[in-house]
Amino acid sequence: MKVTEHITNADKTLFSLEIIPPKKGDSIKNLFAQIDPLMEFKPPFIDVTYHREEYVYKERENGLLEKRSIKKRPGTVGICAAIQNHYQIDAVPHIICGGFSKEETENALIDLNFLGIDNVLALRGDNIKSEREFNPEPDGNAYASDLVEQISAMNKGEYLDDELQNAIPSNFCIGVAGYPEKHFEAPNMNFDLKWLKKKVELGAEYIVTQMFFDNKAYFKFVDDCRAIGINVPIIPGIKPVAVKRHLTILPNIFKIDLPDELEQEITKCKDNAAVKELGIEWGIQQCRELVDKGAPVIHFYSMGKSDAIHRIAKEFF
Repeated sequence: MKVTEHITNADKTLFSLEIIPPKKGDSIKNLFAQIDPLMEFKPPFIDVTYHREEYVYKERENGLLEKRSIKKRPGTVGICAAIQNHYQIDAVPHIICGGFSKEETENALIDLNFLGIDNVLALRGDNIKSEREFNPEPDGNAYASDLVEQISAMNKGEYLDDELQNAIPSNFCIGVAGYPEKHFEAPNMNFDLKWLKKKVELGAEYIVTQMFFDNKAYFKFVDDCRAIGINVPIIPGIKPVAVKRHLTILPNIFKIDLPDELEQEITKCKDNAAVKELGIEWGIQQCRELVDKGAPVIHFYSMGKSDAIHRIAKEFF
């Protein structure tokens, strides 16, 4: 079932989560062990992130360096299939531009379609760590809007091979990312919203936000979207803080702000156990207001941890 259908059919705020694939060599049983405690909240769908390749240099016997491409967290497509088979709920794979040609993207989408996966989250993705800016693959999609356009074309039966006759359309529900505090590469919020609207016009059917810790940012973001004609569901993304170093890690990686009050309370905490309790209480307060104001779904970024999310969700779902 499509994410949008789950939202339309619901009479209350839904619970969902995002997981990351296990590192290469780890067992999927460990991933299921993280998901199992959260199944009591009946998530209608689970997102699975995609991690692009990284480059490492290995020294050869002759002293020269060999550049190798590696993936530390492979398996997104397989995990999605396993989730749908194991839990009988929808999995939403992240599809990214980086590391794929358009042909490779099309082949991946064909595989997902054959597996009965109805939803995808279309993202540009991050640049390779060794590069200062994002560079698409030759004949690859440069922007999330390009990726949305390609998926939408497949939904109309339009494939890259224009000689195909009577090609069967796919039927993906396309989600995209939204940034209540602006994408860090956008010069201003109006510019960011303009391109978000473009993605919706090209076929995106729902939006999932970057994590935020100030609900006012989310509510203003929704109002600004509605004001320019973006009327698809906007799902808030939540992550509870858990350790003191989140004060620097989260702003650095995700380019977000932590409210003064939250920063001050974290600073006062004696240890990470106290930070975790604070993060749970802050998350409960966030979710209470989001539920009261009718958020369609609360989407939790698990990042391999489920206990704090369980304690928050227990209050609402």
